[in-house]
Amino acid sequence: MLGARDAQAFARCIEDGGVAVFPADTVYGLACEPESPEAVERLYALKGRRPDKPAAVMFFDRELAFDALPELEPRTRTLLERLLPGGVTALLQNPLRRFPLACGPDPHTLGLRVPALTDGLDPLAAVRSPVLQSSANESGGMDAQRLDEVPARIRRDADLVLDGGELAGTPSTVVDLRRFELDGIYAVLRDGAVTEAAIDRAAADLA
Repeated sequence: MLGARDAQAFARCIEDGGVAVFPADTVYGLACEPESPEAVERLYALKGRRPDKPAAVMFFDRELAFDALPELEPRTRTLLERLLPGGVTALLQNPLRRFPLACGPDPHTLGLRVPALTDGLDPLAAVRSPVLQSSANESGGMDAQRLDEVPARIRRDADLVLDGGELAGTPSTVVDLRRFELDGIYAVLRDGAVTEAAIDRAAADLA
């Protein structure tokens, strides 16, 4: 369970260009300032991940995400309102090339996460800035359900480590919404915390 001081320390760490290990609603993650090349480089180095692979941008409040992405079109936004907050990473059209450091080789696609802050994670709602986020594991490694499953090297070299206890342990479902506004087509690219059936139900009257 996190407290207000944990959330404050997390926000300071990100603001200062650090890399944090933190609990999300799915698995443990790594987070940094999404506009800092140095911080993003460190995060990728901690994971041993190639710098040309995309990450996601996480907001801890859905309305802050919508405020940051005013170009979201109506049908897509309505579906996001039904899916978020929750264990979904939505791949969105990114016509204004926002958060380019998170986009990898395709600046026109943005991954968006808004976690469900329950089970003691609610203090993170006080974090008002987005983070670049990736799972707290070595590239291709096991997702961490508990803090002690995060590789020791990552915990040692991160600037901040937050313990949120045992998490759900299933990573987010990745759903591609890039064509959803145009023709109602979407695709689940990775099964995860939210079932494909649940996404189908959310989109049923929109697709």
